[in-house]
Amino acid sequence: MKRSQLPEPLNLEALVGVDAGKLCAKMGIEFHELTAEHSIATMPVEGNTQSFGILHGGAYVVLGESMGSISSNIHAAGRGIAVGIEINATHTGSAKSGYVIAECTALHLGRTLATHEIVCRDEEGRRLSTVRITNIIKTV
Repeated sequence: MKRSQLPEPLNLEALVGVDAGKLCAKMGIEFHELTAEHSIATMPVEGNTQSFGILHGGAYVVLGESMGSISSNIHAAGRGIAVGIEINATHTGSAKSGYVIAECTALHLGRTLATHEIVCRDEEGRRLSTVRITNIIKTV
């Protein structure tokens, strides 16, 4: 799927009352769909590469943690806040240009824990990284 085929980026502040944070803005991460159960976001490769000119592995983790944490906080709305307690990533490909398109799917949405899997692909659909994050829901 090409980035141009996705819905226009969402205004998170208007939708959920907060933005995605300064790191997401620096990395060019944009949300195109956003619910507790399913989200889609994009991130440019340019500006997020490591010394060999490919997308930095940590960029996948930032993208995945951002998506999973925001989705978990939507799930926790009115009951508390979600904060990450565990994350892992397996990188299976690399990107040198274009955009990464990430799809976040809830694996578990419970009372105290929320777990999401984020699959990152290039615009040709090749899987580049799989991130899994668990958030704990803390009452406020």
